[in-house]
Amino acid sequence: MTKNLKFSIVLALILFATTFISATNYKDIKWLKTAIDRSQEQLLAASEAYKTTQKNPRTFDKGKVIFASPKDWTCGFFPGSLWYMFELTKNEHFKTEAEYYTGLLESVQNRTNTHDVGFMLNCSYGNGYRITGNQTYKSVLITGANSLMTRFHPKVGLIKSWDNRKEWQYPVIIDNMMNLEFLCEVSKITGDKSLKEICILHADKTMKNHYRSDNSSFHVIDYDSITGQVLHKQTAQGYADSSSWARGQAWGLYGFTMMYRETKNPKYLEQAKKIATFILNNPNLPKDKIPYWDYNAPNIPNEPRDASAAAIVASALIELSGYVKIGKEYFNTAELILKNLSSDEYLVPKGENGLFILKHSTGNWPNKSEIDVPINYADYYYLEALVRYMKVKGITVYN
Repeated sequence: MTKNLKFSIVLALILFATTFISATNYKDIKWLKTAIDRSQEQLLAASEAYKTTQKNPRTFDKGKVIFASPKDWTCGFFPGSLWYMFELTKNEHFKTEAEYYTGLLESVQNRTNTHDVGFMLNCSYGNGYRITGNQTYKSVLITGANSLMTRFHPKVGLIKSWDNRKEWQYPVIIDNMMNLEFLCEVSKITGDKSLKEICILHADKTMKNHYRSDNSSFHVIDYDSITGQVLHKQTAQGYADSSSWARGQAWGLYGFTMMYRETKNPKYLEQAKKIATFILNNPNLPKDKIPYWDYNAPNIPNEPRDASAAAIVASALIELSGYVKIGKEYFNTAELILKNLSSDEYLVPKGENGLFILKHSTGNWPNKSEIDVPINYADYYYLEALVRYMKVKGITVYN
């Protein structure tokens, strides 16, 4: 063995040992240990308890668990949570459960009547493919992306959100920014640049028409289906057309941060920073950074919170922190949000609330639906934020 080879081997061993020793065990951080341990307990119990339903749990409301079929836009979040827990812990049981609950959604790939295919498939099959490289998952993702593409109208320049809404011709909601990540990922998988190009067109027009001068977002923009001109600027889930629905602001922050990652176009980074400023400097944002369901809700501070919006914001801020000079400020805020979500105030007690992870989310206040309940997408983005947080901090889950 040559001296150079011996030196290389020794250096590699030193680097490996240094990396292992410097990695922080999650058990050394009390709030994080509580978060990971409780999430494991709840997800393990839920995956066993609900298997016979052949559906994914959506929420726990009025004393019972509500399940999501492949027709439900939230159906991909529970398997996505299982994939994230497998990624965190390397516990093969989570992989097995994730594979089962992901497999329940295979039919979604052929749906052309919803923009939510991105939520439904990217969170489940997308994470599964990213983690395992399963070629069957890849096939489903490609078919699903082609299905979603049918909702893009070149004249309008946007992916249509909802069908069969008599009050709107061509509605596009801010939530739709989240489905662009799915198309960007499949574009990379296949090399089909047209998918990414459509994402850019959609993001550009969203940035132009959805945002107000204070960098808050409308929920729904209705377009003329022939000319592509804006007809109405309204809301469906916010307090009022002119108000700032909390989860909608979170969707935008996450979506434009993601678009900067995928394109490196600085205009998306600037938009994400502007949205972050609106959220974090909002006078109606509580001290714990868990927003009320709408920043302009009339009875603040006696309004329901939305833990799901907080989890989405935390996840987005962790990514955004890596792109800007004031990244530490963003990261520290995300850490504060995660600490608060991991407290007794928001973390579901072991075995309770339908075996979900987080309390106090608000689904659709105007419809009086899912008010102050646990919801699967709150859990999903909470776990995603924890995964991102631990990667940045070099924290590992090992026993």
